[in-house]
Amino acid sequence: MIAAMATALTVLLPLPLQAETGADSIQCIKSATFLAPPQALGVRQYAPDREPQIIHLALDVTPDFHERSIEATATIRFKAIAQPLQQVKLDSVGLDVHSVTATIGVLAWHLTEDKLIVIFTKALPADTEASMTVAYSAHPEQGLYFRTPEMGYKPGDTHLFSQGEEIEARHWYPCMDSPNQRLTSEITCRVPEGMTAISNGRLVSQSKDPATGLNVIHWSQEKSHSNYLISLVAGYFKELDDKYGNVPLAFFTPPSEFNEARNSFHGTKDIMEFYNREIGVPFPWDKYDQVCVNDFVAGGMENTSATTLTDRTLFTDATENIRSSESLIAHEMAHQWFGDLVTCKDWSHIWLNEGFATFYETLYNGHKHGRDAMLYELFQRARQITGTTNDSRAIVRRNYNQPGEMFDYLAYPKAAWVLHMLRCQLGEGLYRRCIKTYLRRHQYGNVVTDDLRSVIEELSGRSFDQFFDQWLYHGRQPELEINYDWDDLTKLAKISIRQVQEINSDVLLFNFPLTIRFKSSFGTSNAPIEVTKKQEDFYFPLSAAPELVRVDPEYTLLARIQFTVPRPMLYAQLADKEDVIGRLLAIEQFSTKTDKGVIAKLQETLNHDGFYGVRIEAARALRSIHTDEALNALLASTLQPDARVREWVASAIDGFYDQKAYDFARQRLSEEKNPVILSQDIRGMAGYNKPEVREAVLKLLDTGSYRNELADAAISAARQQDDPAYIPPLLEALAKQESAFTSRGFGQGLAALACLARNNDTKDNVRQFLAGYVNDKRKTVQLAAINALGTLGDPKAIALLETFTSAPQTTPEGSAADQAIATLRAGRKPVDDFKNLRREVLDLEKANRDLLKRIEDLNKRVEAELTSHPARRSQKEKVSSPKSSG
Repeated sequence: MIAAMATALTVLLPLPLQAETGADSIQCIKSATFLAPPQALGVRQYAPDREPQIIHLALDVTPDFHERSIEATATIRFKAIAQPLQQVKLDSVGLDVHSVTATIGVLAWHLTEDKLIVIFTKALPADTEASMTVAYSAHPEQGLYFRTPEMGYKPGDTHLFSQGEEIEARHWYPCMDSPNQRLTSEITCRVPEGMTAISNGRLVSQSKDPATGLNVIHWSQEKSHSNYLISLVAGYFKELDDKYGNVPLAFFTPPSEFNEARNSFHGTKDIMEFYNREIGVPFPWDKYDQVCVNDFVAGGMENTSATTLTDRTLFTDATENIRSSESLIAHEMAHQWFGDLVTCKDWSHIWLNEGFATFYETLYNGHKHGRDAMLYELFQRARQITGTTNDSRAIVRRNYNQPGEMFDYLAYPKAAWVLHMLRCQLGEGLYRRCIKTYLRRHQYGNVVTDDLRSVIEELSGRSFDQFFDQWLYHGRQPELEINYDWDDLTKLAKISIRQVQEINSDVLLFNFPLTIRFKSSFGTSNAPIEVTKKQEDFYFPLSAAPELVRVDPEYTLLARIQFTVPRPMLYAQLADKEDVIGRLLAIEQFSTKTDKGVIAKLQETLNHDGFYGVRIEAARALRSIHTDEALNALLASTLQPDARVREWVASAIDGFYDQKAYDFARQRLSEEKNPVILSQDIRGMAGYNKPEVREAVLKLLDTGSYRNELADAAISAARQQDDPAYIPPLLEALAKQESAFTSRGFGQGLAALACLARNNDTKDNVRQFLAGYVNDKRKTVQLAAINALGTLGDPKAIALLETFTSAPQTTPEGSAADQAIATLRAGRKPVDDFKNLRREVLDLEKANRDLLKRIEDLNKRVEAELTSHPARRSQKEKVSSPKSSG
């Protein structure tokens, strides 16, 4: 999963980054740290004890969609492993527990801030099973998310969904909330007539409760999986069915989105067929459901047999091949093996989940679209990885603060590159044997990085200690300065290689195989070498001077390489139809040249190269060159049959401030039908202060489109123009069309409104409009409104914002309000002493609450310690009875 991304963060990459990830697609990013700078080193984290072992969990859930709450029971079967078990501590946050019963006597139970502690009358003997039932209710803030009309969602689309990764399950049921707790599970969900419920495993039964009139839907997952993979989605959905062999396939969307379902779902069967063949282990679950939900907290989540997807992955035919769900579908399905069938033991090994899913997504791209497409994806990812220059963290590391910090580019694209290098070094056949054995040996279990290494060493007979050490347990990658020289007298080609990365305790001197390719009239010669030193010269006898020299021609090494060759060689490289990476690297070097000869070559490439990715990179290079001749070359290259290239040519032209670029954008705005390119056009015109630009922006602001995409682009253009004249029409559009906007789009509208009004003398109407959304039930909109009040710069908003900072616990809205207040205070004039005094009093009150909370926590810890040793308590101390709420 983005991958909190990607938060869980749902990421639709903006246009300037699209070529870094292929088509304009939703990425599986679960964490907001994915592209963030490295955090300060945290404490060392380890997998928790697995005492007791949870064997089976049965949830019976009745949601109240109006109250956004649940009434539920959790029946947990567990086992004392090696020692007698006197008590069980379950992760539990925000649950209102009504009762706890068990098959053995319960002496007492009580709740702390994050635990439900159950104490038995006598210890459960080792290797003995028991079960307990917890009756509870909850209004979850995390873990279980409602989408209802009261929150601003469409009435016919009402639904809820769960999200377990990383540690959110504890917010809607009591559990042992860690990856190393594998269990079987079942969920019974009771929903109003017309609704359905989707969960893990097989559908056991559907019936109607005569007493309540509710539909009772019972699912059972009879194969073990990790706790965070338990899923429940319930509400109004429409279903699209298919089948692969004996595996039922289904795709669900909210009813209002169903027309676009087939666009996203159609590749599912082909992806499953490819994975079954490539991985060598059949799809391991009873069925495969995919469910699109509103405002999902990530791009996708690979719950066993029941993946949850963001509704932003849906698209219309009008976007041609720019939008695609293929990479997201492929990524999440790969997780059904890597992450679900075998699961990392703890978050320090999350690359075993996310790196594999990312790599197999790439392998499917190569299977479906050809090897060049796969290499281009690796090229884009390598550019992202090697472009991150301030991070020396290892992929496998234990010094992090929160699990979400592990869901970053190291766990996704860099880990995928490590697997690509392994596959190249082992060979495809042996690699497949290793992966099949790894999965078979550890199926339905937990794994660490050494489990993979040991299988590879066993089957290959080679040591991979150094490979794993330098690529997974240490940071960065080689940074190489390479020089070429030819001696005509000796007929020797000389290649000098120097590793220039800083070498320290975090980054090693790398040892790696490398191939040098020479091409000339004598043919093609591949020379394999082993790089082991900081600086080394290699000599190659050749019959004649080569016309082309390529380092790593098969693209098997993740490295930042500086290798400058004479221009004739670059021209030969650019013309080599069999070497897509060579062409891409040649374009990269040409992007720093400005002479007409280079521009002509790039224009020819943009119009005639056989691979769309090379044409995109040629357009990017012409924009980078940024001369009149480069603009003319782009304007002469707009008739592109591939919409992805057409979009990038449009983007490149919009990167010039020139009347010719403006004229072309204006013409295209009246002719283009693709909404993605239309959106790019209006953003490109925003840099020109012309009456017709304002006219076009206002027209698009009122133009209906799927998910209001064109209005979003118009709002972006209005913000770029920074003209307060847009405030009245923008206010009107947001007020009248609120239901047409996505939560993200509406939030961006609020941000634009505040930005446009920030320099106005009178801000009352905008402030009041923004204030109307600070309590919005859609978290995206609420946070956007609070942040917008800070942008607006109106001190009158401070008192409102302070109401969010007085909560005893830190919340996202409280943090946003704190930041907004700081922004407002930094930009305001000195105020009277009374207001300063009021703020000081509020600060003291908050500090006092924090102190009281710490004292309360300390008391709870003392209470827990005493409870765990009943003999230490005096007769006057109270012990919660089994019927008490603790």
